[in-house]
Amino acid sequence: MNFRPCIDIHNGKVKQIVGGSLKDENDAASENFVSERSAADFAVYYTELGLGGGHIILLNPASSPYYGATREQALSALKSAPGKFQIGGGINPDNAKGWLDAGASHVIVTSYVFSNGRINYENLSLMTESVGKEHLVLDLSCGKKDGEYRIVTDRWQKYSDEALTPGLLLALSCHCDEFLVHAKDVEGKSAGPDRELIGLLSDVPDIPVTYAGGIGSYEDIRLLNELSGGRLDFTVGSALSLFGGTLSLDHILSMCTPC
Repeated sequence: MNFRPCIDIHNGKVKQIVGGSLKDENDAASENFVSERSAADFAVYYTELGLGGGHIILLNPASSPYYGATREQALSALKSAPGKFQIGGGINPDNAKGWLDAGASHVIVTSYVFSNGRINYENLSLMTESVGKEHLVLDLSCGKKDGEYRIVTDRWQKYSDEALTPGLLLALSCHCDEFLVHAKDVEGKSAGPDRELIGLLSDVPDIPVTYAGGIGSYEDIRLLNELSGGRLDFTVGSALSLFGGTLSLDHILSMCTPC
């Protein structure tokens, strides 16, 4: 179990938001914290602590008037910590290599692969051909709908028709290097992780999985470790003292097992 840092960028600012509140219309979101520090500042800070494998997420679509500022923040962070962070948000075969050249270790993809409500294996093949399996992370963020976990796309705004199942996880594990999973229903609420989802993800084959969503206390981290058998890595957002919360990063790191 390892801590993975996250840097979410929205409207040109590093933020922590309630994941389910994000709307492309008017670039709106319910904000938990807005930092005056740059994404590069956070990237350098995490790197100096010896942390890697984190993710930078662009939360504005390319059509947004804020996209340019958000993109510049992301590029600056990658330049400040080359090879230390993964990048996600609007990734496709046309721009993926550019992000790797800019310093990303991996690209994170959801919407391009889960298009029109279903998984598109042709698009998945194009992604792996573009960057290589070893540089691809599939974001399988999901929320409960009709009694099952459905993968969500377009910055967590659209439910796909694909249910997150052990079979799907096994099939996709052959095409990527890691999975990243935000629990949409609890993301940004610091009210506890999604226990059922943790149980599902803990049975994934031998591939790194990072869980995000709902962690608001040290007890939540201990619970994650217990439920997953130390199998899952995790990130903490709004509850972290860096983002206005109460949890000390130093204490969190002391709870983690070494890489």
